[in-house]
Amino acid sequence: MSKNLVAIIGRPNVGKSTLYNRIIGKRKSIVFDEPGVTRDRLYHKVSWLNKNFTVIDTGGISTEKKPFLEDIRIQAQIAIEEAKVIVFVLDGRMEVTKEDFYIINIIRKSNKKIVIAANKTEGNKSFDTSLYTLGVDEIFPISALHGEGVGELLESIFKNFEVDDEKDNNLFKLSIIGKPNAGKSSLLNKLLNEERAIVSEIAGTTRDSINSTLLIDNEEFEIVDTAGINRKSKLVESIDHYALGRAFKSLDESNLSLLIIDATNELSHFDARIAGYAMESKKPIIIVINKWDLIKKSTNTMIEFEKRIRKEFKFMTWAPIVFISALNGNKIEKLLKEITLVKINIEREVKTTLLNEVIMEMQQMQPAPSLKGKRVNINYIKQIKGSVPTFVLFVNNVDYLHFTYKRYIENQMREYFDFRGTPISLVFRNKK
Repeated sequence: MSKNLVAIIGRPNVGKSTLYNRIIGKRKSIVFDEPGVTRDRLYHKVSWLNKNFTVIDTGGISTEKKPFLEDIRIQAQIAIEEAKVIVFVLDGRMEVTKEDFYIINIIRKSNKKIVIAANKTEGNKSFDTSLYTLGVDEIFPISALHGEGVGELLESIFKNFEVDDEKDNNLFKLSIIGKPNAGKSSLLNKLLNEERAIVSEIAGTTRDSINSTLLIDNEEFEIVDTAGINRKSKLVESIDHYALGRAFKSLDESNLSLLIIDATNELSHFDARIAGYAMESKKPIIIVINKWDLIKKSTNTMIEFEKRIRKEFKFMTWAPIVFISALNGNKIEKLLKEITLVKINIEREVKTTLLNEVIMEMQQMQPAPSLKGKRVNINYIKQIKGSVPTFVLFVNNVDYLHFTYKRYIENQMREYFDFRGTPISLVFRNKK
């Protein structure tokens, strides 16, 4: 991560996430006219005028006694400690509040550079002069929504930075997906060995996707804890709808997904739908059974549970199943090893000569079934680049290919080569 970190801090509903989205150039943080929408801290690398830095969005700090507010304050405090520069965002149209004084005192204790952004002052509108009572020399009037004054704000920030030529990474991306309260954030915290995400028994705590860097055997991975996925019929708040879309977007952008299932709950049709979405998108997956420490066990408990999973996810027989406890760290090492092995399988390259030897042997062992009096014959196979192992098979006529023989080819490919944890793509083309 870049050593030039900017933390955006402020009370709820002053436009912190709007400024964050303006700086990174995309709608990554949820923006909604309701206090407490951003709960965890979000990181994003930014390049501006050939200068690189990382910006952190945080939840609104408040002195009210409401759910999550103490957790939000802790997350913001961590961001303050990590950052080199603090951007304190206020509503420039309003008189300074008690919460603003409370926040400035927290920031001052960090001894970090503080930059004040008086937001919502569109059209060079003057900010409320009470902002000067905070005891700062320079205040930047901005409109995060329209981008006014943001350039001047960034110029002031960069005066405090070191030279940082860090480029965007191309790390292997993991996503943690699953229903609310399955333990996704607990797993993220255990993997990273830090309180990176808020953990709560209240379902749906994580609404934004959270990116972090995970080190496994000296290799870096980018890991994303996504917003809890829930039934659309239960999405009463529109922000939950946005969070759901964000979760699937994280899944689409990942190289490998960890599907977290709560062992204490019955398997649901919706669990299968989540897995089905990953399967339809040809996304490698590891099924992670969490809270296994809470299950009363006998001799065959794990075997029977795995049978139920396989029956529910019969279309995903290649997916590994790992039983863990994210809370106490049980079997986390096994999960890390599985992640490494699946990554190797996803990136496996098979020599063309070996592929063709194997495909000829497959056809000798079991010739293709006849379809309308004709039989498909595979003349040649080669591997091409893809997000999952992808193979092009040249045949005499694609119309003669029966779906059962395609399934036979895939099963045999898995027998010969280790593709555990990943779908494989077979593309059939006419030889001519």
